[in-house]
Amino acid sequence: MPLCTRRNFLATASCSALLASTGHASSLPQPDVAEAPLTLKLWPDVPPGGGGPADQALYVTPHGSISHISTPVLQVYQPEKPNGSAILLAAGGGYRQIVMRHEAVPATAWLTTLGVTVFVLTYRLPDEGWHAGRLAPFQDAQRAIRLIKSNAHQYSINPDQLGLLGFSAGGHLMGMCATRPTWQTYTPVDEADHLPLTVRYAMLAYPVVTLCPPYDTTQTRRSMVGAHPTEAEAEAWSVQTYITDQSPPFFLVHAADDRIAKAPQTEILQQACVQHHVPVTRYLLETGGHGFSLNEPYKGTAWSLLAEKWLHTRHLIPV
Repeated sequence: MPLCTRRNFLATASCSALLASTGHASSLPQPDVAEAPLTLKLWPDVPPGGGGPADQALYVTPHGSISHISTPVLQVYQPEKPNGSAILLAAGGGYRQIVMRHEAVPATAWLTTLGVTVFVLTYRLPDEGWHAGRLAPFQDAQRAIRLIKSNAHQYSINPDQLGLLGFSAGGHLMGMCATRPTWQTYTPVDEADHLPLTVRYAMLAYPVVTLCPPYDTTQTRRSMVGAHPTEAEAEAWSVQTYITDQSPPFFLVHAADDRIAKAPQTEILQQACVQHHVPVTRYLLETGGHGFSLNEPYKGTAWSLLAEKWLHTRHLIPV
């Protein structure tokens, strides 16, 4: 599926039709950036398995969170001075909504100032009537990775330098994608689907990592494995289960007083990374609770600045 370029976006009828068909262009909360993003459908037809919410209208809360997602899309934000790096970004919401304004919007504004091209993912929610059920958001995320890579030249990005950023349940989504590059969640629909799912790194903010006791009280666990999963099922949907020596580097940030995705979530992932010799950096903030987005500092320094230093030090984005 060809993507619409910035150059032909306004001039090409097919791009206009695509935007009209998504209904997302004017509805999604936007960061304060110079130009409006491109809004791109992930699938050329209906998503794998079909189904979807009976109410086709996108629902946006007063706080800028979204649900009733009938058309999964990518929003593409290109910086004024792109440096060739790219990040796929997924906000959280327990797989019941997507917290766009509070998480995706400020993170996009921050990353584009670093020269990063940001692809914000609007993914399907499992409980909104999709026949793929809990696989739906993972199908969307995998498809997004492949579309970004297949169109890397179009956006002047290096497909081998694609990173992931996820918040809360979006951290679970991005963590599973980072650690399961051979997981096939859908039948290929075009040539893009034959591209590898490997990514260069993953940054996770207050993510849900494990669905196993005693940290199985999250909405993410309920959305993924229900009320009474078996031990094997909970492990199968936990990020740490899939860490290997080939996993990409991780940057983790969490608050010690998080009562939803408790701080041991990232400690478990950190331990798994150390065990398998995977580079991992974890910052545990004293306060912040859950959902602090970019707002909570670590010992007086914004954690985003620490993440920026990590990206530069590991040569993940150009200085």
